[in-house]
Amino acid sequence: MSTATDTGVERIAAAFAGAAGRAALMPYLMGGFPDVESSARIGEAYADAGADLVELGVPFSDPLADGPVIHAAATRALGAGATLHHVLEVGARLAQRLPVVLMCYANPMLARGVERFADELAVRRISGLIVPDLPLEEAAGVLAACDAAGIALVPLAAPTTPEDRLAAIGARARGFLYTVSVTGTTGERGDGDASMLIARAKGATDVPVALGFGISTPEQARAAADAGADGVIVGSRLVRAAAEAADAGDEPAAAAGAAVAELAAGLTR
Repeated sequence: MSTATDTGVERIAAAFAGAAGRAALMPYLMGGFPDVESSARIGEAYADAGADLVELGVPFSDPLADGPVIHAAATRALGAGATLHHVLEVGARLAQRLPVVLMCYANPMLARGVERFADELAVRRISGLIVPDLPLEEAAGVLAACDAAGIALVPLAAPTTPEDRLAAIGARARGFLYTVSVTGTTGERGDGDASMLIARAKGATDVPVALGFGISTPEQARAAADAGADGVIVGSRLVRAAAEAADAGDEPAAAAGAAVAELAAGLTR
């Protein structure tokens, strides 16, 4: 349960602080998938199952950072009529339970206008914003708008990010630094040692470091935490669970919630 703090930055900080002794769990949710109401129920199941925050994706026609599972979910959500407004309303509903970090590509945000967009997040108590196709050199205006609205603009850092650029990204990070564990798009992958990557990210910023991309099992989540990650982000595994349940005529929220409960148990020391 999020505390009644004033800004999204504070709500995110409280969520990480509340996970003391373990890594904060941040499951990903595709807004509007398999439909708008089901996506809200999936997010509520995440909260019930032990999530500390939730990353809420806005479906987009050209999601360059997303692998096939999340891309397919976005396509299905758009086909079912999901809009940015629908996803923001899902975010407002979930923000009553836990901090919500919106993942939105740049075009919908720019079409809205960055100041208006940040204000729309703030009025719904959505805590943070991730824009995966917003480069550092073009982020100043978005960062200023988010700072003014109390929204945490969360940047991404890749394994290939040079040291000087990582330092600049880390200095401007709000909420947490989203550290990408692998090169490439989102998706389920095998095990790997992320300790050096996490240490490098932590050396570049004062905010928590959350590891994402390629984490799908409780063992991988625990390994990321043991390697020093302050937070663990899991996406494709959960979207796949929801899709398989929906295709089988079962309840997507129950399936995705069960998967989050397993991840939460894996992170509990």
